[in-house]
Amino acid sequence: MELSRRTFSALAGTAALGLALTGSGGVPSRAHGARTAPTGPPPAPPSADGARHVVDFDRYSLLVDGRRLALWSGEMHPFRLPSPSLWRDVLQKMRAHGFNAVSVHVSWNYHSPAPGRYDFSGVRDLDLFLRTAAETGLYVVLRPGPYINGEVDGGGFPGWLTATRGHARTADPTYLRYVDEWLTAVDEIAVRHQFTRGTGTVLLYQIENEYAAYVDEPTGREYMAHLYGKVRADGIDVPLFHNDKGRNGYWVPGSFSTGGGKGRWLYGFDGYPSPDEVPPDWGYFGPGGPRGGASASPRTPGFMPEFGGGWFDAWGGATFDGKGYAQARRTRDAAYERRFCLTNLANGITLHNTYMTFGGTSWGWLPAPAVYTSYDYGAAIDEARNATPKLAPMHQIGQMLRYVPDLAKLDRAKGVRVSDEGLKVYHLTNPDTGSHVYVVRNDSDGEVTTTLPGTGIDVPVTVPPRDATLMTTDLELGHRKLAYSTVQPMVSMPVGRQDIAVFTGRRGEMARVVLDCPGEPHATRLDAEPAWVYEDGLLRVNAPLGAGGLSRVLVESPDVDTPMLLLFTDDAGALRMWPYETPSGPLLVYGPALLRSATLSGATVHLAGDTIGETGLEVWAPRGITHVTWNGRPVRTRLTRAGSLVIVGVLPGVPRPALPALDGWRRRTENPESAPDFDDSDWTVADRTTSFSTTRVPDGQPVLFADDYGFHYGDVWYRGRLTDARDMESVSLAYSTGTQGLLMAWLDGRPLGTHRMPVPDKDSVGQGTWTATAAFAVPERLRERDTHVLSVLVRRMQHDQDGGARDTHKAARGLTEATFKGASAKVSWRLQGAGAPDPVRGPLNNGGLYGEREGWHLPDHDDDGWDAVEFPRAGRRQGVAWYRTAFRLGVDPGVDASVGLTLDDDPDRAYRVQIFLNGWNMGQYINDVGPQHTFVLPNGILRTRGRNTLALAVLSDGSTPSGPRDVRLTLLGAAAGGVPVEPVDD
Repeated sequence: MELSRRTFSALAGTAALGLALTGSGGVPSRAHGARTAPTGPPPAPPSADGARHVVDFDRYSLLVDGRRLALWSGEMHPFRLPSPSLWRDVLQKMRAHGFNAVSVHVSWNYHSPAPGRYDFSGVRDLDLFLRTAAETGLYVVLRPGPYINGEVDGGGFPGWLTATRGHARTADPTYLRYVDEWLTAVDEIAVRHQFTRGTGTVLLYQIENEYAAYVDEPTGREYMAHLYGKVRADGIDVPLFHNDKGRNGYWVPGSFSTGGGKGRWLYGFDGYPSPDEVPPDWGYFGPGGPRGGASASPRTPGFMPEFGGGWFDAWGGATFDGKGYAQARRTRDAAYERRFCLTNLANGITLHNTYMTFGGTSWGWLPAPAVYTSYDYGAAIDEARNATPKLAPMHQIGQMLRYVPDLAKLDRAKGVRVSDEGLKVYHLTNPDTGSHVYVVRNDSDGEVTTTLPGTGIDVPVTVPPRDATLMTTDLELGHRKLAYSTVQPMVSMPVGRQDIAVFTGRRGEMARVVLDCPGEPHATRLDAEPAWVYEDGLLRVNAPLGAGGLSRVLVESPDVDTPMLLLFTDDAGALRMWPYETPSGPLLVYGPALLRSATLSGATVHLAGDTIGETGLEVWAPRGITHVTWNGRPVRTRLTRAGSLVIVGVLPGVPRPALPALDGWRRRTENPESAPDFDDSDWTVADRTTSFSTTRVPDGQPVLFADDYGFHYGDVWYRGRLTDARDMESVSLAYSTGTQGLLMAWLDGRPLGTHRMPVPDKDSVGQGTWTATAAFAVPERLRERDTHVLSVLVRRMQHDQDGGARDTHKAARGLTEATFKGASAKVSWRLQGAGAPDPVRGPLNNGGLYGEREGWHLPDHDDDGWDAVEFPRAGRRQGVAWYRTAFRLGVDPGVDASVGLTLDDDPDRAYRVQIFLNGWNMGQYINDVGPQHTFVLPNGILRTRGRNTLALAVLSDGSTPSGPRDVRLTLLGAAAGGVPVEPVDD
């Protein structure tokens, strides 16, 4: 091979020369015909622009105003982040990391404290969330149920629904009447935010959730038809869909009557593969299963409304062997996400939603019985709002789908045979442009190097174990054509006077990119790592991918007026690469931990974002931009050969905020309800004899189920007055709570003991109604009495999720039956639970503890008369003790600090703690169960510049010394930047 002087100079250095010559022989000749017009810049992000839009679809993808849209969505739940200011923070992070949509459940129980009452104010302001999403430039996939599952109490059904007539999730008229009330309330807001009307960015709307119980029965079809007709009548005109629980082919178009409407109905199915599973071909089925997957609805695009971006953990850490969500993130890491998501793309999934992308916190009494407070989920953005390394493939794929539009329309093409059985190759092609895509997946536990015969890729390709890579051939990149690449294209766009193409791969990988160049180009290596060689009309560029660094090669050709800049980086570097659209054209920023926004004013680009450590800043901007500001401050830059503005110096990192020690504690015990002379005259009399619960009412006994008396959340107290009880030997109390519930009993003020539900194992997570009977012996000295007062505290752990649509959310919570041995005792019951719903925090904040009813958790409660104490504490007492303290934070205004509360103690000590910050119930800690020890305190509820009140309600069973021992603030993350945070009302 003869090397031109230009080529030889580019290969100076033996290492670079060796890299450039690898695999350079035997290249098939290519015809260099007339070039097609380059693809233009991507459309502007969606907004409430006031213009009418058309949302449609074909079998390939969504069509928005006639233009293909590959939907790359991430799930977050506003109700799991009770600080509206932080919604913008998470949405901006999602948008910056390549997501073009956010999918949101709207939980009925969060907004409805009673029939006919719907609250969309404060932290429940759905209108504000939808406006914020539009301002951020994200489409919205709205999912208001009425059933949502989501590991929330009752699957999202309000507590009051448990005490109503009517079979939920069927065509029962009573149930549908309540559903219509809920949908009317939601749709009044949703209609105002539909993208079709130009008043918002709601693009898709879901009815029901994973509904599989009555697919082949009239009540199921009538139910789905009713929901469809209701939301259409309310004015929802965007496409509707339902998410099949698996690839079953349930609720495909035509499954139920749409009443003669337009019938814009999408079929979608969920996928939650195990990390040990071989990624399935969602659209392919052998004998016995032809209905499911993408092939179930051949005229609609492949749609996965939920793809596992992690998994939930259970009490005791049953799911992840006690290691919590850190283990979820290790097992479902970047390689897992890349391997499965690229397989999804190869299977025609062009509507893809990652559940969860930000999990958040199931605060208060929001969590379903199976899960604890944290809903981190092992998601790409953790509960403390930190970006994690597993974001890298999502970031790269999302940017690629936006800036490489060929991938929105792909057909299966001729198969590619490889010699290694551990590899699977998908070959796809765009029928309009002729470009080819190859997804090469390694299902083995070892690295595999292979060739791809017949593809035009004439060099060996290496795929790490249990990972995948995407390669392309014949792809238009601006004014040039990519002959092939062995690494994934992430961005292709015009910036200023040049085309820019970004390629990404894993650290240590050799990136090989080959461009068609009929005339010999002038290639300039702008960094030391890349090398290039030109031969037979092909420019071959090789670049080793380093530790988060960036390699640049500038290509100029005599036959193309527009230069091309090739950029190469690995996963870590890709997470510092930020494309952004402005009215004057795209720009590209490299360096900081996050780019939130970019605005142009004259010759200046104003950038806003976050830094964590010191970092450089490089900006490729539209023509005429000569100056840069960062978070409002000018930065000095210089112009580079790459056409970028590079900061002189560095952007500063974040100073580590100082957190105070927690001291000055005060203590007060409670549960006066256990005393025989406690005045319970204003408590509710348990006098009902029938119930709509699925739990049987015992013969001859009153209904004791807490929900039947309006007590739907948290602890509930019972007081029974016994007569004719002489010689009573024992008391047996049947109760139902959900996982980790417990019951405490006192007789005439004396503790009888505590009974607890078992810790679930992996096989029983989320299973069963969790009922038990607690039997207590009556002390000898009390058996001579004819009358007694029996006091019982039941810690409920919320309602069943009713995933099978069998009305199991109506299973009783609280006491269910009382029997007495040795005497024919008669008993009359009164009960007391949570008072009126908190007007600010909503119905899920408070339970029925005495301190809650008296406001001991509120920041303005006067605790001057409480006892001063120090930690650690240890004592044996059955019942409840409260601890309160106050602390001040002084985080710098320009710092976004995420703070948690950590509790640690001897794991043998049996007690649990409800954590109240400024009156907000931020979760439940169970010391001897776990696995959660740190609880996120969201800014807004947490005053990062001001005074905070912390209250701990400690429930001890008296069997062991109880704490707390170590209670401290923990810094979970910090960045210089962030968003302005408004205090949440307390």
